[in-house]
Amino acid sequence: MNLVRVPGPGGTVAVGEGPLVVIAGPCMLESRELALRTAEAAAAACARLRLPYIFKSSYLKANRTSVTSSVGPGLDEGLKLLAEVRTAVGAPVLTDVHSPDEARAAAHAADVLQVPAFLCRQTALLQACGATGKPVNIKKGQFLNPADMASAAEKVKRAGSGGVLLTERGSFFGYGDLVVDFRSFAVMREAGWPVVFDVTHSLQRPAGPVTGGDRRFAPLLARAAVAAGVDALFIETHPDPARALADAATQWPLDRFEALLSECAAVRAALPRI
Repeated sequence: MNLVRVPGPGGTVAVGEGPLVVIAGPCMLESRELALRTAEAAAAACARLRLPYIFKSSYLKANRTSVTSSVGPGLDEGLKLLAEVRTAVGAPVLTDVHSPDEARAAAHAADVLQVPAFLCRQTALLQACGATGKPVNIKKGQFLNPADMASAAEKVKRAGSGGVLLTERGSFFGYGDLVVDFRSFAVMREAGWPVVFDVTHSLQRPAGPVTGGDRRFAPLLARAAVAAGVDALFIETHPDPARALADAATQWPLDRFEALLSECAAVRAALPRI
């Protein structure tokens, strides 16, 4: 399997060997204070557990269900805030991009570019992200066979990417629920790239004017994914999830973040070395 190296101001995070990597932060950049508070707390928790950390948040939520939902600060303001968090915390930064033009701009502030699940088949977007030379995290579409992610990875690789991460985030189970097929981790790994599990988005119930979900099952799914051999966990976390402006039903409470990671680290430590 290819190792993906993510350079950051505090050092390089290697995904694909060694300890479990944690990608975490609030779903959306709601404010400077929230972003810094969450990043600092998450980074400190990961440091105590000796887990490499990448900060994640979105400057724009382009696929909200309701036209009245908050979409974030936008490209220019959001990228400035991501750059500030990157410097202040000393961690690499990951953020979503939605168009080829956004990819070129985001590459100046972010260390990893993320292709959202609904856009994982958009060739021009994948190629633009890869052409930046940055590592690219591609989320598997809720509608997609995990084996088809090899094609998405190839588009990014051929464009010149600094590496590829493939993320499982659940599959549609009827119209209003998601289910995680744990075979998908092994299937996607056959593409030769590290595999990530998106804990919080896998808990969504995408129905109605506001996407719901059930965060109670986050520890169960996270532990199971680590036992299945994922290389990284993607966890959205918030100091007050009920008041979050996006994904309020599934973001994990920041004051319980370290406890969840501790459980996952223990599972990882118990796995046989192959």
